[in-house]
Amino acid sequence: MNWNWSVIIESLPRLFEGALLSLELVAISVLVGGILSIPLALMRLSSNAYVSTPTLAFTFFFRGTPLLVQLFLFYYGLAQFDAVRESFLWPYLKEAYWCALIVFTLNTCAYTTEIMRGAIQAVPSGEIEAAEAIGMSKITLLRRITLPLAYRIALPAYSNEIILMLKGSALASTITLLDLTGMARTIIARTYMPVEIFFAAGCIYLLLTFLFIQVYRLIEQRMLRHLRQESAAG
Repeated sequence: MNWNWSVIIESLPRLFEGALLSLELVAISVLVGGILSIPLALMRLSSNAYVSTPTLAFTFFFRGTPLLVQLFLFYYGLAQFDAVRESFLWPYLKEAYWCALIVFTLNTCAYTTEIMRGAIQAVPSGEIEAAEAIGMSKITLLRRITLPLAYRIALPAYSNEIILMLKGSALASTITLLDLTGMARTIIARTYMPVEIFFAAGCIYLLLTFLFIQVYRLIEQRMLRHLRQESAAG
């Protein structure tokens, strides 16, 4: 097979343009979803069924259905309801960008909620008991002990979730967005060279994943450096 490298090189600027949109969608959804996951994880841990059940239903739906189905339900399904079309949200919900952003945010929020729930439950009880023994309030305990420790515990699983979100963002192309995959499909329609273009797009996804892993590894080393110091001292 003879590769047409000139087409790949010529297509790189447009592919990187699509990659920027992919990164934008992932960055915003991960940031907002991560923030929303904290109160939802605490609600999930509540002993009150009226508080925990809605959160359980939310995480069950978004973790139990394919991301592609969720995109189609939001982008094509919401338009079927007159109440949605007549609401103030319609100018946003009719746009593929906002539908993709909302779905990605809710999807990663559901997974991150369960990750944080497990991490909070894994916080050593001795740490909590010691904080309570010195009279620390529940809010202070949560802010200074529980959540910082839970973040450290959740780091490996959370990094995997972000990588999966980056790869899952390729589905945005199914609702007409020109993300990295959507841009690749557009170029293929013009050049009729799917192997070369998808190869280039795949390499860009690999590059983005590699860069993210390196950045996250630095963050992980910084946040967990006290554990390595304790291990070396022991």
